[in-house]
Parts: sequence; C-alpha cells; structure tokens
Amino acid sequence: MGRLQTDEDARVRNRSLVGESAAMRKVREQIRQVVDAECETILITGETGTGKEVVAREIHFQNGWETRPFIAVSCPAIPETLIESELFGAVKGTYTGAGMDRPGYFELANRGTLFLDEIADLSPSAQAALLRVLETRTLRRVGGTREIAVDVRVVAATNVPMERLIEQRRFRSDLYYRLNLFTINLSPLRERREDILPLATHFLDAYATRRGLDLNGFSD
Repeated sequence: MGRLQTDEDARVRNRSLVGESAAMRKVREQIRQVVDAECETILITGETGTGKEVVAREIHFQNGWETRPFIAVSCPAIPETLIESELFGAVKGTYTGAGMDRPGYFELANRGTLFLDEIADLSPSAQAALLRVLETRTLRRVGGTREIAVDVRVVAATNVPMERLIEQRRFRSDLYYRLNLFTINLSPLRERREDILPLATHFLDAYATRRGLDLNGFSD
C-alpha cells in the first residue's frame, strides 16, 4: 500500500536515472525545473515500468530532503472502502478495529513527499477529498472534525491518458488541473534504445555489488 523510504532506497536512488538519450536529458532538466520552482504538485505520465517512482524519488532527493519522509502509495492496491482512511487517517471507532486515532499517509509524509501511483484508480469520493487537501493544505481524518494542517509535496503518476478519463467522467477535471501544474512524461525504453546498454550495465553492477562479485560488463 504505502511505504517510507529506506537507506536502501537512498542507495539505489544515487544511480537510478540511467541513460543519456535526449529523452532522459529532458527528464533531468525537468526535474531541475521542478526543484527550482518548488512545485507543490507534479504529474508524471508514462507506461508501466518507465520509472515514475524513480523520478519522484529523484525530485525528493534533489530538494535536499534526505531526512524528510518519502511515502509511495499504490492507489490500486488499497480497497476502495479503505482508501480515504489510508490517505487521510481515521479517528477512534470510525470502523471495526479502529481502536485509536490513526494518521494517514498525508500526515506521515508531512514536510516531505507523497507519491500517489496510478492516481486514476482513486474513487470519486477520494478524488474530492484529495482536491480539498490540495486546495486548503488541511485535512480531516475520516470520522473527525478537526482540521489538521499538512505541508506535503504530492507527486501523482498515471499510465493512462487522463484526458480520456475526464471525457468519460471517471476523473475530476478540477483535480487533474490541480495536479497538472507541471507534467513529466516518461518515454518507454523501446523509444530510447541508446539507453539499453547503460541500463543493463547499471543492473549488472547492482547485482554484482549485492552478491560481492567482480563482473566486467558485457562482451560485444
């Protein structure tokens, strides 16, 4: 569902944006622009496997936020009945098993980054609640009335054309435009073939390091 960054995440991050294609150089420049502009919301688009979470982490670390929380949430992995309490928290007694007040991912990510993967899977009610948080920078835990201030950078990701979902009334246009203040589009590897060898070398080096092996790359 959601997870905090770990030391291993940080080590992987140091060599994650691999490749010198024009597309990858553009992504690096866009990351720099996001950091310089201190964007509060970013939308990352691209097919599954293009590295959307990698880019989100790079934005987080280039801000110098190594000691701040980075929480990644897979929206499809959370049941619709639980998504709002997972994101925004819940007060004691709201549902069976809620024996105490519980913060959600927004509170846990305070002063850091919340990465919402596959944002298009959010239910209509969760979309409305998310829009309210982005607009007011406050939230109410499910079942509660107290306003809680949050300072969170939200990086949303999707692998589907959001405009089509808006036309089908499956995603709120106002939320889309609120998230879409800055968009980074990631090209699939088949469109940047010059990055294949650097990526393969990167993964080979990572494997060799974990296994304590001395490997010399690939033969021609």
